[in-house]
Amino acid sequence: QVQLVESGGGLVQAGDSLRLSCAASGRTFSSYAMGWFRRAPGKERMFVGAISRSGGTTYYTDSVKGRFTISRDNTKNTVYLQMNSMKPEDTAVYYCAASSGAAYQVNTGNCDYWGQGTQVTVSS
Repeated sequence: QVQLVESGGGLVQAGDSLRLSCAASGRTFSSYAMGWFRRAPGKERMFVGAISRSGGTTYYTDSVKGRFTISRDNTKNTVYLQMNSMKPEDTAVYYCAASSGAAYQVNTGNCDYWGQGTQVTVSS
């Protein structure tokens, strides 16, 4: 069992930066690929990005490439989402997820564990 707790959400202005954290319980954090997803108001959940177990490989959806960066610290059981040059369309609840599958498959949303989400609001 893995429990995921996101933090770091809040209200920012367009162009600002924000870093989300996702802390995982348990000793097996490094055995999971990790992903970030978001759900905007009235829309379906969508994939944001993923990171491999070692942190050596990352994947991003096109709309955040060059602006968002995923990293992880396996010694702290934590995955991060650094968001720069934020836009109003980035407004959403952000979720982290852990997958026992391959990192490149995280975008399917078929993950084993999910956090409760953290709200990010970007004002124009």
